[in-house]
Amino acid sequence: MAKSTSKDAQVLFHSLRSAYASTPTNLKIIDLYVGFSVFTALIQVVYMAIVGSFPFNSFLSGLLSCIGTAVLAVCLRIQVNKENKEFKDLAPERAFADFVLCNLVLHLVIMNFLG
Repeated sequence: MAKSTSKDAQVLFHSLRSAYASTPTNLKIIDLYVGFSVFTALIQVVYMAIVGSFPFNSFLSGLLSCIGTAVLAVCLRIQVNKENKEFKDLAPERAFADFVLCNLVLHLVIMNFLG
């Protein structure tokens, strides 16, 4: 097996960057939202590791809220993507309404878990 070099990595990053440049803006915004949700979950895990997890249900609620929101946003991205032929008959407004409704249900369950 041949060794990979930094030039191979640069070629890979250049190809990924050029492919992502053609992505529509609404999908990039959803990607940013997913990244923010995952980053917030990681911050909560680091905080729990440093400080401790005395109210463990609060930690779980915050973590599940972030991860659940990220999963729902990925589902929204899949449904809104024009290149995805599986959801071609689904209107983007309907997909967003489903996203909002599922987020509402998710956060009601999380608030109930908090007590």
